[in-house]
Amino acid sequence: MFKDIPVEVGVIYEGERIRRNDMQVELGGPTVKQKFELAKVKPLDQIEDGKVTIVGPDLKDLKEGAAHPFGILIEAAGATLDAGLEGVIERRIHGYLNYIEGFMHLNQRYDIWIRIGKKSFQKGLNSFELIGKVLYRLFKSELSIIEKIQITFITDPAKLDEMLPKAMGEYEARDAKARGLKDSEVDTFYGCVLCQSFAPSHVCVITPQRYSNCGAISWFDGKASASIDPKGPIFAIPRGEIINEEKGEFSGANEAAKKHSMGEVNQVWLYTAFDHPHTSCGCFEAVAFYIPEVDGLGIVQRNFKGAAVNGLPFSTLADSTAGGRQIDGFHGMSIEYMRSSKFFAADGGWNRIVWVPKEVKEKVKEFIPADIVDKIATEEDAKNIDELKE
Repeated sequence: MFKDIPVEVGVIYEGERIRRNDMQVELGGPTVKQKFELAKVKPLDQIEDGKVTIVGPDLKDLKEGAAHPFGILIEAAGATLDAGLEGVIERRIHGYLNYIEGFMHLNQRYDIWIRIGKKSFQKGLNSFELIGKVLYRLFKSELSIIEKIQITFITDPAKLDEMLPKAMGEYEARDAKARGLKDSEVDTFYGCVLCQSFAPSHVCVITPQRYSNCGAISWFDGKASASIDPKGPIFAIPRGEIINEEKGEFSGANEAAKKHSMGEVNQVWLYTAFDHPHTSCGCFEAVAFYIPEVDGLGIVQRNFKGAAVNGLPFSTLADSTAGGRQIDGFHGMSIEYMRSSKFFAADGGWNRIVWVPKEVKEKVKEFIPADIVDKIATEEDAKNIDELKE
């Protein structure tokens, strides 16, 4: 696609997996705490169009085979571009980077996990300057609303320590904006198929009370994205008829799931983990899993170390539900969904949750009913099913 880029760039490379033995470096990922990607809208006069900045060691200077702290900052400007589109721009990073041959990008926000393959590195993909050029050209060609854009890559740990709390504050501000609006108050939901390169039958249904599984796209983000790129990977879904209000079944969501999954998924219940749960991609922040011994649900997040209360680590639970499948009793989801009043509403909501890691519990504590918050076990209370049953 680009003659001055030493590897191919195109949609054919979406979904490419790079195994550990085949990687040159890993950026972010489960073993690294300092990681983020953030988009900010700025005034036109504050952006140097096409500028790529590297703060810290460049790609060619990073230790081979190791995992490194990493951040990406996209700053964009345009006459009609506003802050409401930051989440939209940010989520496109995932798609555009996966166009690069030998480049694997997973997850989003503070959970990014990137691997660059040895073969592409040996072909000359050895500088973030080149990766920045690809991002610049794809953003400018696919989102005409962006008039100027500059890109910063951060590998310096001290700079990441400074920037990460600010990024987390930006994410929280966006999430808070979406709280309060109800599914019943809108006639349009939004769908996202950005993850279909990794999960072919996955169709994310985004409503005011159900964030995207990845935690990066709110209903407002979906609305903004569909308005500026109606033929893009994020699109409007007419809500349609309410088929089952308790379970969260809407005719429009069913029709969209059937169409965009090529008939693999015909029925979706948005407020439950059972029977016809929402499909799970691979970028979800956490997994809910049924524990039959206590007839309850456990939750484990991506960065949890060790095994969940059922003896399985996040990776195994994720593999059990990812790929765009509907698995009864399993549900990939965002942390923000746990703050929703529709969080597993058909299953009893937080009353059905029996185990959750302490880190997640602290993040969403104010949204858990006060009379049950202390009854939900963490890894400090129960490390296995027998202890959970006591």
